[in-house]
Amino acid sequence: MTDTTDKPAIPAAASSATATAPRIAITYCTQCLWLLRAAWMAQELLSTFSTELREVALVPGTGGIFQIHYNDALIWDRKADGGFPEAKVLKQRVRDRLDPGREMGHVDRV
Repeated sequence: MTDTTDKPAIPAAASSATATAPRIAITYCTQCLWLLRAAWMAQELLSTFSTELREVALVPGTGGIFQIHYNDALIWDRKADGGFPEAKVLKQRVRDRLDPGREMGHVDRV
């Protein structure tokens, strides 16, 4: 008998297309109640890059952490970057790694 509880089933077409797509991980502090902020940022990324990302994961943490990783690369750290990213800035940082030549319309305007 095969245990299928580890991973949800992914349609074959989706799994081949997303196998090499990047994973975004948003680690947020549960003590600080930043889940809604993390979920909102995940929604913004999924709305903009819906078919280009493998997943956006919400990772609970503690101690005031709020970090965003693109695969294994840290692209935002609340402590180092001085707060939380604006959606525009976060989308630009993801775009710069995913597809640097991509125009993002109003997000790229000053």
